[in-house]
Amino acid sequence: MSGDVPDKVSLRRQLRRARAALTPTRRRQAVAAFTRNVLRSGLLLRYRRIGFYASMPNELDLWPLIRTAQARGRQCFLPVVPKGRGKCMRFREWRPGGRFQANRYGIAEVVARKAYAARTMDLLFVPLLGFDVAGNRLGMGGGYYDATLAFLRMRRAWRKPVLIGAAYECQRLPAVPVESWDYPLDWVLTDSAIYRCRPNRRVMS
Repeated sequence: MSGDVPDKVSLRRQLRRARAALTPTRRRQAVAAFTRNVLRSGLLLRYRRIGFYASMPNELDLWPLIRTAQARGRQCFLPVVPKGRGKCMRFREWRPGGRFQANRYGIAEVVARKAYAARTMDLLFVPLLGFDVAGNRLGMGGGYYDATLAFLRMRRAWRKPVLIGAAYECQRLPAVPVESWDYPLDWVLTDSAIYRCRPNRRVMS
């Protein structure tokens, strides 16, 4: 067990409190500002297959962005938690009018026959509890995104998916404790800012 774990536990507690303290009005304002920042970034113009997440209580709501992306002709995907003990998630395409079912955590999942690996996404929005401007991410601690993105550690160069953290500005930290299995984000977008974390990332030619 890493010596950073107690720090992460403390940080998660602090960040959950900060996020829960946001009023409903402030949340709505933040979601609108975040969506505008995503549009300003130009990311929806550059990528077609986009993975999102279905927001849990207190998380930044991505549904306004998902609907905007779909209306602009983008393919929108949401994760599916595997049954049993596995943690590597796959993604099903969401379309307006599609059906949902709740998984064992109460999170909505798209009901569809086909599911796709994260490596097939061009762009992937990743939930988080905390982040720093270097792109280091503090997650909930379940390890699902670590498992889902583990294939990236097998590559010295890659093209996709581009990893985007989605957060309230109050979730920014001076520094996030980093483990050997953590993978940095390319961008973080909040209600107040657009952070380009790894502008010089080497990509496949």
